[in-house]
Amino acid sequence: MAVKPASSRLIESFLEMIAAERGGAKNTIDAYARDLADYATRLSSAGKTPLDASSEDIRAYLKTLEKRGLKAASGARKLSSIRQFHRFLLAEGLRAENPAAIIEGPRRGRGLPKTLSIAEVDHLLAVSREGLDDTARAPGECLRALRTAGLIELLYATGLRVSELVALPKAIVRGSEPLIPIRGKGGRDRLAPISSAARAAIAAYRTRLEKDQPGAAASPWLFPSDGESGHLTRQAFARDLKTCGAAAGIAAARISPHVLRHAFASHLLQNGADLRVVQELLGHADIATTQIYTHVLDERMKAMVRDLHPLGDA
Repeated sequence: MAVKPASSRLIESFLEMIAAERGGAKNTIDAYARDLADYATRLSSAGKTPLDASSEDIRAYLKTLEKRGLKAASGARKLSSIRQFHRFLLAEGLRAENPAAIIEGPRRGRGLPKTLSIAEVDHLLAVSREGLDDTARAPGECLRALRTAGLIELLYATGLRVSELVALPKAIVRGSEPLIPIRGKGGRDRLAPISSAARAAIAAYRTRLEKDQPGAAASPWLFPSDGESGHLTRQAFARDLKTCGAAAGIAAARISPHVLRHAFASHLLQNGADLRVVQELLGHADIATTQIYTHVLDERMKAMVRDLHPLGDA
């Protein structure tokens, strides 16, 4: 059954608010749109709309998600969308209460983020640099290898989201400042560190790009591409990273751009960084998001007690 026109208009108004007031990214808004369209379709089949839906209607919808085989994480995300939508209807005076406020989300265990050890990342970086000076390599192959090496160095140095990484403008690496400006989720700005190794790797890639492909080098993007966006896609980098990972002996299932972002955060905390600092560097709006890394802090505290407490040896 299709979504009723009245429900569609309410959803559109909510999405416009998300875009205008919160600066929601296109992917975020698209996700809200899919979640709420699915919810509204269920309500429509029961003869309801978001304006007269009850808490029981929402619970019934969540049960249908379980029957459809959706994971708890997906159900929790859909419930979050529904809560925010009903909060919006309440704020706009279209409802007298929020029926989603008292609904408990699907119970889910929070798994630890996949990551790599410091030794594994060191080896991955070393492998990414192999053969870059080989004059026998085809120009296109060499340029791609330089790009991959630069991307890996930069990702591990900054902890950027892959969407932020591939869409960096080339202007940010001019000069020698140790921090680069990043425009993150929701239009939030932050500064990210860039190591001398990452800066050198990017410089090597850009020098070769300007020599071999001056037209592409004129693009405003740091990692230009012929695609619609004008810059390298997340998927293309993920494929190149897995190829490099395989050469370093890392299974494809264990490596991705997000895994390197996790490694950045985990290794900082492992070496004594403050959780709030890591939150800022990752661009998390809420400290609760960063707290998935507390297992690293727990291990560090155990080590401190073992090594520093007078009875540690005992």
